[in-house]
Amino acid sequence: MQTTPKSRPTGVTIIAILNIIGGIIMLLIGLGLAIAGAIIPFVPQSEFQQQQQNLTTGDIDLSQVPPSFLGGGILAIGGILIAIGILSLVVAYGLLKGRCWAWTLTVILSIISIVLAAISIAAGSIPSIISIIVSGIILYYLYRPHVKAYFGKTVSASGPSSADQA
Repeated sequence: MQTTPKSRPTGVTIIAILNIIGGIIMLLIGLGLAIAGAIIPFVPQSEFQQQQQNLTTGDIDLSQVPPSFLGGGILAIGGILIAIGILSLVVAYGLLKGRCWAWTLTVILSIISIVLAAISIAAGSIPSIISIIVSGIILYYLYRPHVKAYFGKTVSASGPSSADQA
């Protein structure tokens, strides 16, 4: 059983609150997309074609995509966002309770966020640098000794094991 200090670091609470806010937003957007994706195949063809003309912008022309295919794609994106939203809420709970797995997941997700933001910057999305900065701050904070201690991620006081010295 893991032991954690009685007081939760303030930064952990802030990260958990950000996860809760993000999770709720993703759930709401995911539900909206799922509902839209489920309704699109049932829209009358004439009305759907009229609305598809509004979807034609630049190089992307969705006017030839069948409504059922478009609806299925939107439904799938909604489902993914719902799953990510639920995961975000579960991670927030784990952070608030000082669970070791929540620390690990937050580190992994922060690294993934940095990689995806770097790819976005390479593709021309300069504002993604904000995501890199925020994820970097979260990573730095999670590796602070008192934060790692809260999650039970400290090195034992007996020193390194004989396997580490080999």
